[in-house]
Amino acid sequence: MLLERYYDDTLAQASYLIACERSGDAIIIDPNRQIDSYVRAAAARRVRIRYVSETHIHADFLSGSRELARVTGARLLLSGLGGDDWEYTFAAQDGATLLADGESIDVGKVRLQVVHTPGHTPEHICFLVTDTATGDRPMGIVTGDFLFVGDVGRPDLLEKSANVAGSMDRAARQLHASLKRLAALPDYLQVWPGHGAGSACGKALGAVPQTTLGYERLYNPALQQKAEQAFVEWVLADQPEPPRYFAEMKRQNRDGPTLSDPYDGLGRLDAGGVSDAIAKGWWVIDVRGSADFARAHIPATINIPASKSLATYAGTVLDYERPYVIIAKTEAQAHTVIGQLALIGLDKPAGFATLDVLQQMKSDGRELQTLSSIDPRALAERLSSNGVRVIDVRAASEWNHGHLPDATHIHLGGLVERTAKLERTEPIVVHCQSGTRSSIAASLLMRNGFTNVSNMPGGFDAWRKAGLPVARERV
Repeated sequence: MLLERYYDDTLAQASYLIACERSGDAIIIDPNRQIDSYVRAAAARRVRIRYVSETHIHADFLSGSRELARVTGARLLLSGLGGDDWEYTFAAQDGATLLADGESIDVGKVRLQVVHTPGHTPEHICFLVTDTATGDRPMGIVTGDFLFVGDVGRPDLLEKSANVAGSMDRAARQLHASLKRLAALPDYLQVWPGHGAGSACGKALGAVPQTTLGYERLYNPALQQKAEQAFVEWVLADQPEPPRYFAEMKRQNRDGPTLSDPYDGLGRLDAGGVSDAIAKGWWVIDVRGSADFARAHIPATINIPASKSLATYAGTVLDYERPYVIIAKTEAQAHTVIGQLALIGLDKPAGFATLDVLQQMKSDGRELQTLSSIDPRALAERLSSNGVRVIDVRAASEWNHGHLPDATHIHLGGLVERTAKLERTEPIVVHCQSGTRSSIAASLLMRNGFTNVSNMPGGFDAWRKAGLPVARERV
């Protein structure tokens, strides 16, 4: 048996290739949109992708299962356990095979048994893996978003992202029942999860790539909650706000992910092209670090720094209908960013520009904009005279564990809507935990016409290090 894990840092997401070296047959589980990487990996290992499958209808990235099956001619295997609301509506059209609980798939001498584990989603399945060439006992389990290192998949996404009212309590109870199914499995069983630290599909995922069931029984808090009600209360507490794009991913992955586009020949824009994009109301995204953006940027651009979290932040603030332009340090960086955005289905790149457009703007007599900053002690002095509105754009769980006494909590994803009726000249200071999200927030406010916006670099961490007062929410 051959097993390989492919991990995308920007999504904190794992895909798996499992193959029988004797027969040369392979299955890919939970592929993302970068399907060429799986095709190349299979060729390098001299195996054929016979099957493509996934553990559930994903919310945090656009699935590559449909496209990978088409490109390779593999058989597409999908869960048939989601009921009327969460069935794959493209399954019949694509000739997919729907899987049932307890069903087995033989990939040469490797056997995968389907285990229905609802809770994170109704249709969620895991794959219990046995290398029958070695023995008749399973060696591991591909758990998708059911069981992570140190955590479990969150059961609140259907209610919070897909607006299925009242579903999260029921889903939490389903998740508790699914965890009880693990009782019959041995401690030595290896656990191969679908996400790692940084994913919004749980609240405290571990950073190591795999674990064992025995270790999780000892240290995973989800497996310490024996009573159903205690588990429900624990699992629903302190879940982070899901990024807004999750709802779009659930819809697309259920109804049929679109085919990817390599964006060959995407045009480079000069200062005039960037200005035209702004005039059309397109997103113009400056991916430099927040300090560089603050020093000088083109008015009406927004700052989403290039980082592992770029796709998550973009999916939190951007919409899918509007084309976008990237301003990056280099053409290569721009194409990397466009690839990251494609992973979450943002498929309307309208061009890119490099930093010379800033100088072009100045040469054309157009002023660049700056973003003012304020340090914690200066902000504390201003707050004592009640002369500024402070907006904390962190998650609710972060706010609950400590915040500025006079701040207003508005999560980044709801900032534009919640500030729509504020006076555009009102003094506003935004902050987050360390400074990245607040730079995004400040740029959004400035794009929407706010003229007196400042950022507090260092965020709540800097406020706390300065020894200034901290309030805590009662929860």
